[in-house]
Amino acid sequence: MPTARNAYLVPPRRQPKRRRTLLALLAVPVAGALAFTVVLTATAGAEQIDTAGVVQAEAWNAQSGARTENTGDTGGGRNVGWLAGGDWMRYDNVDLGGAGSLNASVRVAAGSRAGGTIELRAGSQDGELLAGIPVGYTGGWQNWTTKTAVSTTELTGFQTVFLVLRSAQASDFINVNWLQFKRTPTATVPGSPSASVAPSASTPAGSSTAGNGWPTVDAAKQKADTTAFFARRPAPITNNPVKVPEFHATCTVSHHAPDDPIVFPGLAGASHDHTFLGNRSTGANSTADSLFAAGTTCTPAQDHSAYWIPTLYQNGKVVDPKEVTVYYGSRLKDPSRTQPFPFGLRMITGDAKNQSDTPDKQGNHFWCAGAGGEIGRTADGQYPICAKTAGLVRQITFPDCWDGVHLDSPDHKAHLANGDSTGACPAGHPVPIPSVSFVIAYPLNTDTGGITLSSGNGFSMHADFFNAWEPDALAQRVRDCLDQGYKCNAQGTF
Repeated sequence: MPTARNAYLVPPRRQPKRRRTLLALLAVPVAGALAFTVVLTATAGAEQIDTAGVVQAEAWNAQSGARTENTGDTGGGRNVGWLAGGDWMRYDNVDLGGAGSLNASVRVAAGSRAGGTIELRAGSQDGELLAGIPVGYTGGWQNWTTKTAVSTTELTGFQTVFLVLRSAQASDFINVNWLQFKRTPTATVPGSPSASVAPSASTPAGSSTAGNGWPTVDAAKQKADTTAFFARRPAPITNNPVKVPEFHATCTVSHHAPDDPIVFPGLAGASHDHTFLGNRSTGANSTADSLFAAGTTCTPAQDHSAYWIPTLYQNGKVVDPKEVTVYYGSRLKDPSRTQPFPFGLRMITGDAKNQSDTPDKQGNHFWCAGAGGEIGRTADGQYPICAKTAGLVRQITFPDCWDGVHLDSPDHKAHLANGDSTGACPAGHPVPIPSVSFVIAYPLNTDTGGITLSSGNGFSMHADFFNAWEPDALAQRVRDCLDQGYKCNAQGTF
C-alpha cells in the first residue's frame, strides 16, 4: 500500500479519489491435484492461481470497488485492496466439491480498526450464504492472517461465488489476498451425527470453541446436565395459572455503545450504536464468564444475560424504551420437552441490513398498545401513530429449536431454526429451547414522525441475545413453567 496508508489505523480517503468500478473477465475451471479443493484459472489480465486449490482474490470475473497492488504475502502475486462496505468480487466456476463438510477460508490483512464481515455467497450478492467470516484489525495492511469458517451449504460442484464486504466504515477496511474452499470429512456442522447430542443447563465452565465460527458445548457434560434436568420434579401447580407456556424477565436500559460482542467480538466501536438491556457490563470484549460475573437491570437478578437492539432516534435524539419485557415461551405444539439453552448461547434475529418489508426478516412490526390503538400512519407509512392512551411497541422473536451442538454460528443464526409446519423442531435442529421474545415499549404515541434506527429504517430492526442466566434458575423456570405449559411471573412462580 502507499506509505500514507500505513500511517493511519483508520485510513483517510486517498488521492486520486476512490472510484467505484465494475469489471468483467472470463475464467474457466481447471482440475486440481488435491481432492475437494477449488482450482480456478483466469485469463485476460488476472493472475494465475496456484495448484493447491487457492483462488487468488484478483482473479475475479467481475467486481465493484476493488483495486489490486503488489503484495508482501506468500502465496499470491497481487492482493485486492481499498475494499469498503458494499464492495464485492465475483468468481465463476468455483468447485465446491461433492463430499465432506466445506471449509471456507480467506487470507486478509487490515490496518483499519473498523472491522466488518466477509460474506461468501452463491449465485448473487444476496444469494445463499456459504460463510460469514468476521474480520478486524490485523496490525497493518500487509500483516496477513487466514480466517476460516465451516459452511452448512448443501451446494456442491461448480458454482458462482460472490465475495461481499460488509462494514460500518465507508472507506476501505480490509485487504484480501486469496480465498479457498476445501472439503474435509471431520468438520462438525448442523445436522451431522454428532448434532443429536442433547443440550445442557450447564454452569459457565465446560464449553469449547472450535475456532471456526462454530463454538461447541462439552458433549459429555451436556448429556449429563440434560439427564439431570429431566429428572427434576416440576413444582405443583397452584393459583390456577393461565394455560400458556411462559415466564419472563423485565429489563431496563443499561447503557449505549457502538459495540457488538456477537458480530464484532473484541472490536470496540466497530458496530452501529446499540441500546443494551440487562447486563450492565456488556461490551465488545464480553464473554459468557464476564457477563455471569456482572450485575443486571433485569428482574429477576439471576438473569445476567445481555440483550441489545439498535438505538432508536427521533429527529436525531435518542429515545430509550420505557420498559422491555423479555418473554420466554414455546410456540411448539408440544412444549413438554423444552430444555434450557446452554450457558453462553448467542443468537441474532432480524437483519440490520434489511431496508424493506421482508416477512422472513421480521419486517417492520411496530404497533400501538393500549386503549385507542393505532389512529394513523406517519408520512412515510413506516410507523403507526398511536392514540394518546396508547404507546409505540415493537416485538421481535427468536427461533425455538437448536442444533444441539453449537453455541454460535458464522452468521449467528444457522445453529437455530423455527419449528416446522407440524409444530415440531426440524430434524437438523431437533432440540426444543425457550422462544425468546422482546416486547419493547417506547414513550411515543401521537408524535411518531422522524423516527430512525441506528441501523437504518424500521425494517432493519434486529435483536441480540447472549445467555448468561444462572443455570439452576433458568432450569427451574423451564421445567416448572414451559414443560408443564403454564404462565409464570418474573420470579418463576405461578
